[in-house]
Amino acid sequence: MAVFATASPFRAGLSRQFKLIRSGQKTRWNSSTPNSKTASTSSSTPPGTAKPSDPIPVPNTVAPLPLWQRLGPLTRAAEAYGRAQRKRPYVTQIASTLVVYLAADISAQNMSGNEYDPSRTARSLTIGGLSAVPAYKWFMWLAHSFNFASSRLLSIATKVVVNQLCFVPVFNSYFFGMQALLSGQSFEHAIDHIKRTVPTSFVNSWKLWPAVTAINFAFVPMEYRSVFGGVVGVGWQTYLAFLNRQAELQEEREQLKVLPQAAPRAPARNATGELGLDVKPQKMKA
Repeated sequence: MAVFATASPFRAGLSRQFKLIRSGQKTRWNSSTPNSKTASTSSSTPPGTAKPSDPIPVPNTVAPLPLWQRLGPLTRAAEAYGRAQRKRPYVTQIASTLVVYLAADISAQNMSGNEYDPSRTARSLTIGGLSAVPAYKWFMWLAHSFNFASSRLLSIATKVVVNQLCFVPVFNSYFFGMQALLSGQSFEHAIDHIKRTVPTSFVNSWKLWPAVTAINFAFVPMEYRSVFGGVVGVGWQTYLAFLNRQAELQEEREQLKVLPQAAPRAPARNATGELGLDVKPQKMKA
């Protein structure tokens, strides 16, 4: 009886250990079952709290960073430009416009293959600097106008059409007219230069700027719209500068054709060297 009395506490403790082991295995088995009570309890835990059963993140399960957060210095430069645009919009607009016109003029002169002409660059910078603030005012007005609550697509389409019919022909006339006037040409010659260049540039603008304007108003934040338009504007201003140069060369060729016919003939000198009719002496017949 003493043996059984001393063995009973040992068996009781051993049975308790087996029960704990079995309960632990059951808990681990239930944690991997989606329909278990443990899973439903863990799903009710508020997000952000650490759980012992949470798996360690692996590269395939980590969400990738957005593109603008991975660009590094470019993102910081864009953010700095956005702050400058909000703080000093006119100064920022003039500076960015001058950069666009400078790059466009240098590109157009390289395409022509001729020697670099600094006066052409000076004319382009003058034209761009004078038009920067009015163009900024126009696009700010256009951004706050024609905003129909019924249809966003109709709003963007209206902005595109209004910009193409009102802004593009006026700006192109200003660009080509100022190019002629700053070159020293007369007002009548500037009007003729506009007639030669604006229709072609207006037709070609429909191939590019409606899509650019629609993307700008649909997806680009307001403080970055001038940057987006400026990137496209480098190519467009290069085309305008090239078209302007082609018109100038055509006008020079036409002037060369007219000048020899309109130039007055120098008076002839006679045999004694005096001014007069160039009459050859005739021999007297015997």
